[in-house]
Amino acid sequence: MEQFDSIVVGAGPGGSTTAYRLAAAGRTVLLLDRAEFPRDKPCGGGLTIRAVKLLPFSIEPVVEARVDAMRFRVGFGSSFERKCRGPVVLMTQRRRLDQFLVEQAVARGVEFRQGARVTGLEADDGGVVVRWSGGANGTGGVARAATLVGADGCNGVVPRLLGLGGDYTHGVALEANVPYAGAERARYEGAAVIELGTVPGGYGWVFPKGDHFNVGVGGWDAEGPHLRRHLAELCAAHDVAVDRLADQRGYRLPLRLPGSPLVQGRALLIGDAAGVVDPLTGDGMYEAILTGRLASDTILDLLEGRITGLDNYETAVRRALGPLAAASWGAKVAFDRFPRATFMLARVPLVWRAVEGLMRGELSHPGAARGLARGPLRAIQALARAAGDPGRAFKSEP
Repeated sequence: MEQFDSIVVGAGPGGSTTAYRLAAAGRTVLLLDRAEFPRDKPCGGGLTIRAVKLLPFSIEPVVEARVDAMRFRVGFGSSFERKCRGPVVLMTQRRRLDQFLVEQAVARGVEFRQGARVTGLEADDGGVVVRWSGGANGTGGVARAATLVGADGCNGVVPRLLGLGGDYTHGVALEANVPYAGAERARYEGAAVIELGTVPGGYGWVFPKGDHFNVGVGGWDAEGPHLRRHLAELCAAHDVAVDRLADQRGYRLPLRLPGSPLVQGRALLIGDAAGVVDPLTGDGMYEAILTGRLASDTILDLLEGRITGLDNYETAVRRALGPLAAASWGAKVAFDRFPRATFMLARVPLVWRAVEGLMRGELSHPGAARGLARGPLRAIQALARAAGDPGRAFKSEP
């Protein structure tokens, strides 16, 4: 039986960067993924600068576009645009990004097995044993490790086998790619378009890429049957014929509930497997990379004898993401219940500076904003409370 310090299941941004950090610290790491790489994943493909700042290396080779302007519109009507002090989002494609991240992990000494589907997991106080089918030789394998990282998404096998990950609610999204035609490249170059007040519990978007742009809609779980109609309406508002859409894909967004357990013995969950997708934006890559860093720090503390268990990880995630989840849930229900009033508050330039600070990693959550921005932000919080604000519970997490 092979032996490792840690096994990471799932080679998305969270899994690969966690494996990289552990290997960079001198630990032996096995990274498993059921897919054959390169592979694509449903995702808008944007990394905020706050996410990029968390990476231990540059992703410049796979960046296709930079966003330094944001265009917001409500109900396909009133709109405003905000220019940024610099790029706030780097656009890529998951097929390219995830392959690149795996390559960096392997270069650091991570053992990567693709096409490996986990079929069994045994955990005790001393570590974990993982079994899988497939892989390079097609016969599968078995390995033991002191720790396990579940990074295979909310529908992955690790959360299910650990008995974790059930305390979620969900959002849904549908996206597609559109090859540039005519003046479209110039129209969307450098800007991300956000359409508010068009999808209950969410928004529509248009993101620029290298040779195409990405369009999508997302909202409450109950909107699943209506997403195609919402996407068609978005396309009509941007003069895009639906027969131009390519690579249409729908997916669910896992949103953890307060108190959701993330640790079981010597195993823990990160990223989508932990349900840490931002409820307002639907962004999960920042949260995946951040929880991966918190996980690797905790695992290294355990392996080096500074702590005796992984419970510290759960506390670290709640402290790092709880205030942001609280604010995002509040803004989400405020936009949903009072879209135009919230939109008018959000267009105040001082509020945009706070939002820009969040995207650039200069603020950890909206409550950290100072000065005159606090007034309109508090007004949005008041609208959230009037809408039933589900984010309040995150403020009382331990």
